[in-house]
Amino acid sequence: MYTKEDKGQWIKIVNKNGANLGVAKNSPVEFLEDDGFLFKDLNQNGKLDPYEDWRLSLDERIEDLVERLSIEQIAGLMLYSSHQAVSTGEDAFTKNYRGTYQGKEFADYDGSISDLSDQQKSYISKENIRHFLLTVVDSPEVSATWSNNLQAVAEVNDLGIPVNISSDPRHSTHADTEFNAGAGGDISKWPEQLGLAATFDPNVVKEFADIARKEYRALGITTALSPQIDLATEPRWMRFDGTFGEGVDLVTAMAQAYCDGFQTSKDTNAWGPSSVNTMTKHWPGGGTGEAGRDAHFGYGKYAVYPGNNSNQHLQPFLNGAFNLQDGTQKTAAVMPYYSISYQIDQQNKENVGNGYSKYLVTDLLRDKYHFDGVICTDWQLTDDAPRLDDFFAGKPWGVEDLTIAQRHYKALLAGVDQFGGNNELAPVLDAFYRGVKDFGEAAFTKRFRASAQRLLRNIFQVGLFENPYVDVEKSCQLVGNPSFMEKGYKAQKKSIVLLKNQGTLPIQKNTKVYIPENQLEEQEDWFGNTIPARVEDPVQTASVNQYFERVTNPDESEVIICFISSPMTPSYQEEEGYLPISLQYGPYQATEARKKPLADESRSYFNKTTKATNLQTMKQINDLKQKYPEKKLVVVMNLKNPTIVAEFETSADAILAEFGVQNQAIFDVLSGQFYPQGRLPFQMPKNMTTVETQAEDIPFDMDVYIDSVGHAYDFGFGLKME
Repeated sequence: MYTKEDKGQWIKIVNKNGANLGVAKNSPVEFLEDDGFLFKDLNQNGKLDPYEDWRLSLDERIEDLVERLSIEQIAGLMLYSSHQAVSTGEDAFTKNYRGTYQGKEFADYDGSISDLSDQQKSYISKENIRHFLLTVVDSPEVSATWSNNLQAVAEVNDLGIPVNISSDPRHSTHADTEFNAGAGGDISKWPEQLGLAATFDPNVVKEFADIARKEYRALGITTALSPQIDLATEPRWMRFDGTFGEGVDLVTAMAQAYCDGFQTSKDTNAWGPSSVNTMTKHWPGGGTGEAGRDAHFGYGKYAVYPGNNSNQHLQPFLNGAFNLQDGTQKTAAVMPYYSISYQIDQQNKENVGNGYSKYLVTDLLRDKYHFDGVICTDWQLTDDAPRLDDFFAGKPWGVEDLTIAQRHYKALLAGVDQFGGNNELAPVLDAFYRGVKDFGEAAFTKRFRASAQRLLRNIFQVGLFENPYVDVEKSCQLVGNPSFMEKGYKAQKKSIVLLKNQGTLPIQKNTKVYIPENQLEEQEDWFGNTIPARVEDPVQTASVNQYFERVTNPDESEVIICFISSPMTPSYQEEEGYLPISLQYGPYQATEARKKPLADESRSYFNKTTKATNLQTMKQINDLKQKYPEKKLVVVMNLKNPTIVAEFETSADAILAEFGVQNQAIFDVLSGQFYPQGRLPFQMPKNMTTVETQAEDIPFDMDVYIDSVGHAYDFGFGLKME
């Protein structure tokens, strides 16, 4: 009634009319036979225990396993690893989180990057960690092989509990890559989440999620740390482009489609071995940071609600992620944000980070809204934060005076199940013994077991206890296959918004076009790294010449095409303190800002001045139009935030807005090979006065820009090409 297959790193068992199983080669875990079926003896005791019996209900299996767990094992389940980079590259995460291999730096190691680091082995065997966050990987083959190696180590430790590997969104495009229907690639390419919103089509989002689900499982990933369903009512927020915009009905519909697409196994219309858990974020909505500042940093710790509109920010959760149309019913997990939701807690009068707030986590999320899934803190919530502007430091907002162990205890009392980015068992065990002292051993053991039940459910329901392994060869064939790539590329084109077109588009084939380089001033990235001043070519000439003829002298051109991104301005500098976040390019003085911030008077930026580091890219639009008034000028805007276009709109004969797509998709629209369909999922402000005077928590409360031909750049606006 069963067959065996050799999969290289592991052995696959196919039970006829039963579950498929997987164990590592040379594993001490043996198979047990009962009634003609095989089962895995995960605890190696020679008998079939209820948690090993895939014929039983999840509740029966989970209850049995929880009773077998020690407090140390439960504490390990409560840990979610720091960012794990499985790459030979040198990006910020690789540099900060790569470990050692047999005591050596990777450069001195003779093995493969898909081998486990010393730290990863220790996380499993010593810290009992069973949840890993995967970031950058070199290839699908590397990811799949590494995942199998990780599962093989977990299989022989701690009752054979498999690893739940997660990922932040990983389907972003690279502008210069080209779509080729016959080629495939590393992973399918889609617009940013804000671009998915610009399609105004939940079916596009569900198709994305369904494809991403299959690619994640092929990579060994079983939890998506997404979707980000914060209602983006504050236009200056640096995470705006990771949202579905500011329309509550749109965000709610997209959240629902996203979770359904990721979580639903198509063969059962419910949970199954092809499902991926979603961890929806950020409860209770992180899009209201005062003046647009972000809570990854101490200078952005406060979320404010001047419009008393906090309830609307809950709707994408309550009516979207908690009200799914398919069989999984609701998102598997929720992540509170780092923010202090200022003065929201009128019950306990606490102004603490959302992950520390009993009011937000237990009173609202658990008790009032009956969410019974996993609640996981955002990463490094409990670590110290010696500086206000350090991305990699902790985010203990509102509880800075507590020790790390005390912070763990406070978060557990608030009701969280899991600590994102924490690799050490000791502070969780310390929190347990504090709870034993305050509430008694029986009561706090019950509290720990309640979290263990939720955490194990997310491992069981995606089939990991039966088979946590992936077929490396099939993974390489599936991830980024031509069909997935084509669908992602179509979504990119559908996301592009036409804002203006004065008889300019489409541009005829072989038209001579001039595309200027962009001059950018020195700036800092998210991680505090200085990016030197530079000149960048926004497109590859070979790509342009597939559609038009690129010339290097504007005198020779028929059409000028300028590529530009949303304004990039600093929000805090150690020497200058708090600065205005501007959505315009030119120098801006914050004369309309609040003289007294809502959350902390020391955070004022009133009357201070700033300008965008990409000011020159805007200025060249006006300069070129002034010099060549007879030539058609097209602006292509990469929008990460709503942007004030008043500074250049009259110089543009056509304006396209895009949200992280390949240049090829842009040229398809410019040339008329695809007619744009996208619409703005947010308002474009008239000026900075309306930005400063809007309420951070209220959608649609700005004066929108009306262009020189009378079009209002409001939510839902988008022209059709004529």
